[in-house]
Amino acid sequence: MEKQRSTVRQRADEIKNYRCKNLIAVIEDPNDIKNIGTVIRNVNALGVEKTYIIDSRKVLPQDWQEMRERKSLMKTSVSAIKWSFVKRFDSTEQCLEHLENNRFVSVVTSPHAKGKENVVLHEVDYTAYPRLAVWFGNESRGISDLAIERSKFCVSIPMFGMIESLNLGTTSGIVLYEITKQRRAYQLKYKRANRRLSTQKPSPINRQ
Repeated sequence: MEKQRSTVRQRADEIKNYRCKNLIAVIEDPNDIKNIGTVIRNVNALGVEKTYIIDSRKVLPQDWQEMRERKSLMKTSVSAIKWSFVKRFDSTEQCLEHLENNRFVSVVTSPHAKGKENVVLHEVDYTAYPRLAVWFGNESRGISDLAIERSKFCVSIPMFGMIESLNLGTTSGIVLYEITKQRRAYQLKYKRANRRLSTQKPSPINRQ
């Protein structure tokens, strides 16, 4: 048991610097518990900091610890829920207020042009927003008008086949991969720059 704890602690230390700070994935009113688990698994695997779930039907427990122990989420997320921060909200408005009060910029995802500004996934600099929340809509209805109205822009994945939409799990994986790739590279570059500055000897010109 002690060896297992040591291995888990070692893994946690190894991935610590690769987590994307101030990046949240928001799932708006998902229908299927399997999709929730898949998104949480993607979030954890790709290094996203948190998952927010808008659960207007109140299917999920309010308490985080109780949510982590829910067998259906443990199974569908392949235990990722155990290592993830997940918070639920009763409504889209409640979640938006929480994000805006904490100075997060929201962007929504949709296969169709819906936002005030519409962009293709790989053509955006996601490091321009220190605090970013990425929204994924309901499996059948898509993203809500309220979330679109309060978002910075709408992101679409370029598609080249007869089918012009992807399921929630696949969409979240593709979108979050691109965003975390950019933000992780930026974070590591910033840390290296700070490390170089901290190890440089002060210039004799600047000495008092």
